[in-house]
Amino acid sequence: MTDTHCHLDYLEAGELEAALHAARDFRALLTIGTDPVKNRKALEIAAKTPNVWAAVGLHPTEAEQLSSHLEADLSELARHPKVRAIGESGLDFYWKPETRSAQYRALDFQAQLAQSRGLPLIFHVRSAKGSDDAERELAEWLRLHRPPRFVLHAFGGHKQLLQVGLELGGYFSFAGSLTYKKNDTLRDAARQVPLDRLLVETDSPFLPPEPHRGKRNHPALVRHTLEQLAALREMESRAMEHLTDENAQRLFAFA
Repeated sequence: MTDTHCHLDYLEAGELEAALHAARDFRALLTIGTDPVKNRKALEIAAKTPNVWAAVGLHPTEAEQLSSHLEADLSELARHPKVRAIGESGLDFYWKPETRSAQYRALDFQAQLAQSRGLPLIFHVRSAKGSDDAERELAEWLRLHRPPRFVLHAFGGHKQLLQVGLELGGYFSFAGSLTYKKNDTLRDAARQVPLDRLLVETDSPFLPPEPHRGKRNHPALVRHTLEQLAALREMESRAMEHLTDENAQRLFAFA
């Protein structure tokens, strides 16, 4: 089992220990940094835990922090042997629509860093309420820049972004939202992604799957998403587990 996107740095010591114990037999966990402090915390956890790896980056809601000093810091962190991706980067007009320009600068820098280090790029995207502006703009950015290796994390099912991601050979990672009863559009999208581009994640401690909504999420609960995905693709859960493990290994090159 592989959880390709979690935030272990959000967990307190006892909670972290319990989460890691519950996922002790996982093939890999990828814990995601989102700002300078969290990047270092993610790397600290990864360095001490054999089946945990890290991504370092600047979340779009933190994009105003970008500076020459931070660029140098991220470039240095990206050399760490346990770093397997850059991000999460992207566009978020839900929380920070006023920082659009800064978000694009941070996105462009992280895309360049990912390419220079030969690492995949992890995308976060969230539009303003009642809009799909961020998804449409990210689709346009992808068509223009064509990053060689990327994943759309916690994919939400946006049709244009799905089409562009498929055209460019991107990976699509599905989180607990795939299990939500009213998410038929997302489940339709999950049926369209080629089998060799499917990933599963928790985005823990956020996005808990059914039947754990309203509770704090953790990596071991990724099994609920995997089982839903297996049912959608008419596969046995064990076969889907093997498939998504192999896809994650191909993209992130866990040792």
